[in-house]
Amino acid sequence: MTAEGTGTRLSTEASAWLAVWEKCTQEVLSEIIGQPVTFDASAEALAATESDLWFTVVVGGALRGEMTLRVPVTTGVLLAQKLLQETGPPPAEPTADHKDALEELLRQVAGQAATELVSVAGGEIQLHVAASAAPSWAASGIKHLHTRDEAANPIDIEVQVSAALAAALPTPTAAPVSAPAAPAPPPAAAASAPPAIARYERLRDVILEVKLRFGSRRMVLRDVLALSAGVVVELDSNVSSPVDLLLDGRVVAQGEVVVVDGKYGLRVTQVVDARSSS
Repeated sequence: MTAEGTGTRLSTEASAWLAVWEKCTQEVLSEIIGQPVTFDASAEALAATESDLWFTVVVGGALRGEMTLRVPVTTGVLLAQKLLQETGPPPAEPTADHKDALEELLRQVAGQAATELVSVAGGEIQLHVAASAAPSWAASGIKHLHTRDEAANPIDIEVQVSAALAAALPTPTAAPVSAPAAPAPPPAAAASAPPAIARYERLRDVILEVKLRFGSRRMVLRDVLALSAGVVVELDSNVSSPVDLLLDGRVVAQGEVVVVDGKYGLRVTQVVDARSSS
């Protein structure tokens, strides 16, 4: 299939995009008509007439761009009547109800296509359908869908993809070649060993009491009994020695004493390695 007006072959991504529209349109029409619908698809554009009904599809989300749907007025009225379950010969001109019904039908196609186009678009997208005039841009890709209903009435829908949308479609990248992965652990072992982060998360809110130690001194009992107000007890640490931060009697950090808002604090200068302090 070649892109209309460019003479270049459609990319794999653009072809996949149009194939999804064909599939979803086929499924929606099968439900409305009440029998399986199969399209004869081609890249040949429909003969343009002033009465053609145009709809713009704006693509948003992981992908941005536009496409259009062109429906001959006879097909538009026929599909609207089937959706509205009207009987009788079709009118020469579509009524407002017919136009609304046709737009609703195309929205159903777009809703189904948005789900199935995720892999082509590279992420979740939204497709907004609205009646419009003919587009000002030249189509980068065209797919003409043709079939007939149970009474052999022709049904034609033309899907056009803009150059901007075709260029925005992501190109699949090949998976990098890597060294063989290490053998996976036995299932039992993997199941019994929760991730380390999961083990620690449950402990993060546990409240622990820490203490500052300026120094220490061993005293005999008689010296302790002799303590009274005004007695100075000399510690084994110098004034310039770092202060210890203890957790459950174990030194976990050292630093220098500071005063914060009239209260003692500790400016940490060193975190003690648990392995070296054990």
